[in-house]
Amino acid sequence: MKTIRDLELAGKRVLVRVDFNVPMDAEKNITDDIRIRMALPTINYVLDQGGKLILCSHMGRPKGHRVADFSLAPVADHLAAILERNVLLAPDCVGEESENLVAAMKPGDVVMLENLRFYSQETDNDPEFARQIARMADVYVNDAFAVSHRAHASVVGIPANVSEKAAGFLLQTEMDFFHKAMDAPIRPLVALVGGAKVSSKLGALENMLDKVDIMVIGGAMANTFLKSQGVDMGASKTEDDLLDTAREFVEKAEAKGVKLYFPVDFVAADRFTADAVTKNVTFRDVPDGWMALDIGPATTSYFQEAITDARTIVWNGPMGAFEMDAFARGTMAMCQTVASSHALSITGGGDSNAAVKKSGEAANISYMSTGGGAFLTLMEGKTLPGVEVLKS
Repeated sequence: MKTIRDLELAGKRVLVRVDFNVPMDAEKNITDDIRIRMALPTINYVLDQGGKLILCSHMGRPKGHRVADFSLAPVADHLAAILERNVLLAPDCVGEESENLVAAMKPGDVVMLENLRFYSQETDNDPEFARQIARMADVYVNDAFAVSHRAHASVVGIPANVSEKAAGFLLQTEMDFFHKAMDAPIRPLVALVGGAKVSSKLGALENMLDKVDIMVIGGAMANTFLKSQGVDMGASKTEDDLLDTAREFVEKAEAKGVKLYFPVDFVAADRFTADAVTKNVTFRDVPDGWMALDIGPATTSYFQEAITDARTIVWNGPMGAFEMDAFARGTMAMCQTVASSHALSITGGGDSNAAVKKSGEAANISYMSTGGGAFLTLMEGKTLPGVEVLKS
């Protein structure tokens, strides 16, 4: 796969697919611009090389309709302030007006196309839609790892119609870190997996059995594994249709010599609210009608011991309902443990990254991946369409 450094950009129209789907408040102020800032190395490189920079992104889910609330106008203004140069927002992502705007660009100019998802053709990967955008570009650069698992027009359709294409610095960094963690790790390699559902991560769990030395499973998904071993989980969230699958997984792990760690105690609550009555219970003593909503102190120590000697840690999914302070202690403790370890540590997924940020330990994690879905796709052992098309 070529990277942006392999391309000659001077004087060329460089279309960069970025992920500027950033959160905004009711007044359309951007509340977290990390996705914009992580694209700055690629943006600045194009400009420094004398390219004509065209940015394209989606925003929200307008479902193929032009919705003012999902305009990229606030993003263009925010980027202009960061770059300290003008960023022109095109009236659309296709059409004569946008094409004329691009045609008038000079080296160093920046144009941002309007929201790609104003057209259903984007998510449908419509060939003609892709061609219309592609003809505005001499070079295509993918710097949107977070959407690279999606076979959308801007991810696979456009680059198929542009002869010069490459990965941006962010995409390259994401792939490099994942390779270091999963394909050529310094061992022991520990996977710390949490979140709500076994079903959403089953493919990743099974693929990782062939790669990791230790797997630590927490969050609500641990409930299903424990129930599959005959543990009464009370009213805790479980996926009863996957109990046989969970049992088989435990057997596979044992056969492969992968050590599994499950919770041994919980913070249980009588209801799922911030002001619920809570108490610490062992994994065999969840009361009827109560639910496990966080790992308990014994589990925290147990999990911390499991990753003490790790040299590589891959983390996807929180250990409990960390959004509520009553159920955040276990996840926060694991954030601190991972951050203070001597291992190469990589977190992936919105909830995992949000938890790390809440703990104040973001600066001490080796790398926080920008793409939950794309990260999980790689963990499943699959390729990313947005990466594969760059190799063609």
